[in-house]
Amino acid sequence: MELILKNDVENLGFADDIVDVKNGYGRNYLIPRGHAVLATPSAKKVLAENLKQRAHKEQKVVDEAQKQVEKLNGLEVKIAAKAGEGDKLFGSVTNADLAEYLEKEGVSVEKKFISIAGNSVKRLGNYEATIRFHRDVIATLPFDVVAEAN
Repeated sequence: MELILKNDVENLGFADDIVDVKNGYGRNYLIPRGHAVLATPSAKKVLAENLKQRAHKEQKVVDEAQKQVEKLNGLEVKIAAKAGEGDKLFGSVTNADLAEYLEKEGVSVEKKFISIAGNSVKRLGNYEATIRFHRDVIATLPFDVVAEAN
């Protein structure tokens, strides 16, 4: 079943993508929840026209996202967390902690666009996070989790 996505759908595609999914997934989940519409020939023509008109506006958004990535390039991220024996953390460091740290540094990113391998960090050390500013602009951010000074 061919569908046009109205919203970004995790592990499937971005808004305005034409995707091929199984009939049940499209009919029972995507279409009723408003995430997609059928990709009829007329809907494809309307989508093509909308994408053409939006291309210029989209370039400004991509340029803005590139500026955010430039801010990240020189940034050295060190997140302090309480740690016990063997470098284990009390709790964990998540994408929300990383988003909060970046907000203080002047880079505004929603936590849902930050992904850390394993979803959270439970030990001290060096890690990497992937940050999606735009569908075409994805940055990798190295960060350190250090013990909090008492």
